[in-house]
Amino acid sequence: MTAPHQAAPGKDEATRALAMSTIAFTICFAVWTIFSIIAVRIKDELGLSETQFGLLVGTPILTGSLVRVALGVWTDRYGGRLVYTATMLAAAIATVLLAFAQTYPQMLAAALGVGLAGGAFAVGVAYVARFYPAERQGTALGIFGVGNVGAAVTKFVAPLILIAWGWQAVALIWAAVLVVMALVFWFTTEDDPVIKARRAGLAPAPKSFWSEFAPLKNVQVWRFALYYFFVFGAFVALALWLPRYLIGVYGFDIKTAGIVGAAYSIPASIFRAYGGALSDRIGARAVMYRTFAVSALATLVLSLPTGDYVLRGINGPVALHVEVGPVLFIAVAFVLGFVMSLGKAAVYKHIPVYYPQNVGAVGGLVGMIGGLGGFVLPIAFGALNDLTGLWSSCFMLLFAIVAVSFVWMHVAIRRMERRAAGGLGYAAQ
Repeated sequence: MTAPHQAAPGKDEATRALAMSTIAFTICFAVWTIFSIIAVRIKDELGLSETQFGLLVGTPILTGSLVRVALGVWTDRYGGRLVYTATMLAAAIATVLLAFAQTYPQMLAAALGVGLAGGAFAVGVAYVARFYPAERQGTALGIFGVGNVGAAVTKFVAPLILIAWGWQAVALIWAAVLVVMALVFWFTTEDDPVIKARRAGLAPAPKSFWSEFAPLKNVQVWRFALYYFFVFGAFVALALWLPRYLIGVYGFDIKTAGIVGAAYSIPASIFRAYGGALSDRIGARAVMYRTFAVSALATLVLSLPTGDYVLRGINGPVALHVEVGPVLFIAVAFVLGFVMSLGKAAVYKHIPVYYPQNVGAVGGLVGMIGGLGGFVLPIAFGALNDLTGLWSSCFMLLFAIVAVSFVWMHVAIRRMERRAAGGLGYAAQ
């Protein structure tokens, strides 16, 4: 929201900030998910177990998640232009170091630094939100979130580079592109209106550092975080896990698996802009209801294990074969990615409306929990494979998460409606 005594930013300035932030986030996301492709080759080279593979894939997601709160607060205090540029440069250095890692511990250490690229999301949300009024923030942040398509960029392009020159070349090229983007971003964008107003003496100095975290006491914030754990965390986890899943279940080669995996990532990214506009038009709550309902059905279908069953029929035993074939799998994954994209935008539509002065802190926390989903879930997927021997066990876990989220949301909304009917208002729940 525009601060008091502060001139509203011009349309061109706001459009440029949104465009450059989105492009930068696309590249950051491509770097953040680089292990979805190169870790398959690293697994073969080092002879990693499924759990070790899941840990390697998820480590950058851990860093990118944990730093989001701090980066969001720093963006509120020092401005997105500075913090965004510094974040990209730091992630680029780590990605270069990854190319020269030789052992599994070295790769894990480099992966922690690569994960800084994922923290750019919290920076971009806080930066972009300051350029737009509340009634347009859903659309603007939805467009910014399209940067998730960077996962698809990695899946399309990285396999070609990996096959031609090796996985180290992928890391070096991704790092170079990130450095170029950091420089372009710095020289083509301006400080947000709040930072400009502070420098001109037209807006108060930022609050104390710890006061930025006060809204995090609200249960409502943590409910939003659980939503994002599924719609974003599960998206990231599947973006990382699908190539491995497709290779293991359907016998695809790495190039084909990357392309098919992108068929999931693209709709889960591009349609986020539509989710933001839809949230502005019909309300974020309505979008979340639709997201959870369809997601529950999709994960239930994908969780069906392949098997042969004998049923006790009227005229004797009836043999039944259950299998989710590759065509059905891709179709359902496409639908799941689509509704997740709507949900991601809907969650972030809530934040500048409920917490306009703390978008960085609240958005950072919600993004952190969502990102942690992207870290925890691949590890859980690998562990479940080792424990159960069922490939579809990952979707069983996702079904349980979306079911819990759906129930909590509905109960909280009904409680708020009862309070409103009783004249108590919509307290944060």
